[in-house]
Amino acid sequence: MAHDEVSGTHSAASDSSAVETSRGASTGTAVIASDVVNPGEPPHRHRVTDIDPKAEKRAQRSVYTLFYLSIAGSIFAVAAYMAFPIEDGDQAALRLNTLFIGVGVALALFGIGLGAVHWGKALMHDKEGIDLRHPVRGSEETIARSVEIFDEADRESGFGRRTLIRNSLIGALVAFPLPGIVLFRGLAPQDEDPAQLLSHTVWKKGARLTLDPSGIPVKASDVTIGSVFHIIPEGLNDLEDRLEQKAKAAVLLMRLNPADLNISPERKGWSYDGIVAYSKICTHVGCPVALFEQQTHHLLCPCHQSTFDVENECQVIFGPAKRPLPQLPIAVDSEGYLVAQSDFHEPVGPSFWERS
Repeated sequence: MAHDEVSGTHSAASDSSAVETSRGASTGTAVIASDVVNPGEPPHRHRVTDIDPKAEKRAQRSVYTLFYLSIAGSIFAVAAYMAFPIEDGDQAALRLNTLFIGVGVALALFGIGLGAVHWGKALMHDKEGIDLRHPVRGSEETIARSVEIFDEADRESGFGRRTLIRNSLIGALVAFPLPGIVLFRGLAPQDEDPAQLLSHTVWKKGARLTLDPSGIPVKASDVTIGSVFHIIPEGLNDLEDRLEQKAKAAVLLMRLNPADLNISPERKGWSYDGIVAYSKICTHVGCPVALFEQQTHHLLCPCHQSTFDVENECQVIFGPAKRPLPQLPIAVDSEGYLVAQSDFHEPVGPSFWERS
């Protein structure tokens, strides 16, 4: 007997035999009831559009309106590209061009995406099903059944029946690539050969090498072994089209031990006491080559990992680039400043065109 201190009454002690008697099993033994059944799926909840024709009509209008919004966004992006040309280098036009093209493309993506999601959630057939695993290659009966399933899915989605939604979706998908196609126009100057344009930069004989972006001239004594400088031509910051010219004329300046440089006979005199200058524009797709490994003397393009060996005239040793970085011939003037001997002797940047 046990005494209950709260009530003052006595109660019978619970022992393992009592538990075993009441539950039909000993303490600590898991009991699996024999009458447990699979409850199945919960009752299906109908959507508002399934039971209210007016709600279905509203959802349908919302879907094709979103698709039409996508079409309008694509057309708006194309119109913005034409309305705000950026060929003259005007920074205000460049900002407006970027803003309105971005807004148009965003509307095009938003309309297609939200319209497709709303269509699937509100209008397509709302039925739960379970697909059992089966071999990859089915029997002829299975294949025939698959065709029937596709037909059934077409009927349930309403793609063939809801012609207004279908046609607006097709129109949105057709219009959406148009901004991208039009924007390809800006990848190269119109009616000009890009190979000829990239064959010439603002570098010229006697132009001092200056730091990017300050434009401070660099002396040979400032360049120590293992250092690297980002270089632009003297006077570049004063040009109206400085961004376009910088995209072609940007240079990396490095200093190595002269004994480590393997210089070909035709490039004798292109460097000064181990100081070499190479184009910063990768010959793969034009990304900036900005990573210099001091120990290996390798230049690395971070975009696609093209690697150039500075010791061997920036020959490609890894990656998709097909030719070395163009070298800028340099010298030192009477005041000790580094200057260019001439322009590059070959086109800078990507080599995606045929060269004679």
